[in-house]
Amino acid sequence: METWQFLLGNWQQTLILAWQHAWVVAIAVVIAILTGVPIGIWITFNEEAADVVLYVAGIIMTIPSIALFGIMIPLLSLFGHGIGTVPAVVALVLYSQLPIIRNTYTAIKNVNPNIIDAGIGMGMTRWQVLGRVQLPMALSVIIAGVRVAVVMSIGIGAIAAYIGAGGLGHFIFMGINQSFDGMINCGAFAVAIMAIAIDYLFGFVENRLVSKGLSA
Repeated sequence: METWQFLLGNWQQTLILAWQHAWVVAIAVVIAILTGVPIGIWITFNEEAADVVLYVAGIIMTIPSIALFGIMIPLLSLFGHGIGTVPAVVALVLYSQLPIIRNTYTAIKNVNPNIIDAGIGMGMTRWQVLGRVQLPMALSVIIAGVRVAVVMSIGIGAIAAYIGAGGLGHFIFMGINQSFDGMINCGAFAVAIMAIAIDYLFGFVENRLVSKGLSA
């Protein structure tokens, strides 16, 4: 009841914080896709690089989010962006790399070699096979990796409020400081709703973009 009353009295601020939260996550995920997918493609041609890249990305995932945000502060302070949106975006980009890179790499590597040989036998170059055969067949798994990265970033993004990035985490931290359960629950509930909505959205996008035959 307390949570509902708080939400009714602060729905405008909730929408503003939700927009801030979504904006930070969107920027981070777009950057992560633009970097992670090409890296995932590149390491399919270099097994030694694949081991190193996946190992480093895995290590980053083990760093507690609050610790990584803390690391960003002194590093980015050198460029005048120690707190706020920039360190939050950088941290979320780093966290998003593993699921995107790993899914891209795994999906492309698992394409049936006979199909690749057939494409080459038809006169395609290696890059044409990649663009016209492997990537379309790997799209479902790549989108699944992006889907995981987005949902994970929404959750981790709540902690970014600790370094002044705004978002729904503001309610959570303010509620903790004031021992106000209604505020905490409102922030946590809004984050959960956003994550569920985005998960369903990406599921819809995957169903529309991926061939029914490949999905099966």
